[in-house]
Amino acid sequence: MLVMMEKTHQEPELAQVIQVIESLGYKAHVLPGDHSLAVGVTGNQTCQDLERLSQLPGVKEVIRVSSPFKLAGRTFQPADSEFEVGGVQFGNGHFVIMAGPCAVESEDQTLRLAHAVKNAGAQVLRGGAYKPRSSPYAFQGMGVDGLKILSTARAETGLPVITEAVDLPSLDRVYEYADIIQIGARNMQNFTLLKEAGQLDKPVLLKRGLSATIDEWLMAAEYILSEGNSRVILCERGLRHYDPHTRNLLDLGAVLVLRELSHLPVVVDPSHSLGRRNMVIPASRAAVAIGAQGILVDVHDRPHEALCDGPQAISPDMFAGMVSTLRQLEAVIG
Repeated sequence: MLVMMEKTHQEPELAQVIQVIESLGYKAHVLPGDHSLAVGVTGNQTCQDLERLSQLPGVKEVIRVSSPFKLAGRTFQPADSEFEVGGVQFGNGHFVIMAGPCAVESEDQTLRLAHAVKNAGAQVLRGGAYKPRSSPYAFQGMGVDGLKILSTARAETGLPVITEAVDLPSLDRVYEYADIIQIGARNMQNFTLLKEAGQLDKPVLLKRGLSATIDEWLMAAEYILSEGNSRVILCERGLRHYDPHTRNLLDLGAVLVLRELSHLPVVVDPSHSLGRRNMVIPASRAAVAIGAQGILVDVHDRPHEALCDGPQAISPDMFAGMVSTLRQLEAVIG
């Protein structure tokens, strides 16, 4: 439901609309526009209260919204979202390059790579302190010690940090140390985790689930948005498929669909989607060309020693060359 206010409405009239919405057990979301102001209503399942709202002073009209992802879609917010994280602008035409090791392995390794990607043009440092792995015997990450290392890297380089939370206890710790909270593919429909992340005041990067449809992905984002956190980034990281030549199926078509359906920034992870070093740079070029608003890339200078996903990590030199090419391509495409 969307309550359109008159251009000449007064603040007490807006406050009354919000009070009535909340008294009915729904949530009100004030949506300023260029020419008018609206109040989005979430939690309502019927039209039974439409008439009451339409009769309130200052209300122009009440519109039924049929889309299940009201806050993630463009009905409530037609213009692209834009927000800042540690001096980096996300959304609305900005292309953000996030890079670093898949996993934090040691302080020396992380600081070495943090400086390398910063010098090459990265704007955000990535690194996993918690690693949800298919095998219980695989490296699971350094936990809090890894988060402290990422914090040190941020202090030395000035790069904001993105890292993954895998459950509620780790969410609290990641919130303490990181600038952007990542929720991975395996947790895309962990609704308890999504709701808790939605109550935090830090941006959330939400990866697409292993076999999730676009609508399911947007509804997962809706969980975060409905709790009050408007700074959500969607990340395409590939779908499970049957062909052994790539790790996953990179769905660049989903970027086009999301740019049409949603105002949220959409980025691509070419490393985890394809799983092969030689494919990362071409896929990153394609991400720019298709209209993605950023990439999340694995970089490692000693991939043969990497404790996680070494075959997909590009070298710092490869990354530097790629950044130069992507910025040129971005300028050409506009």
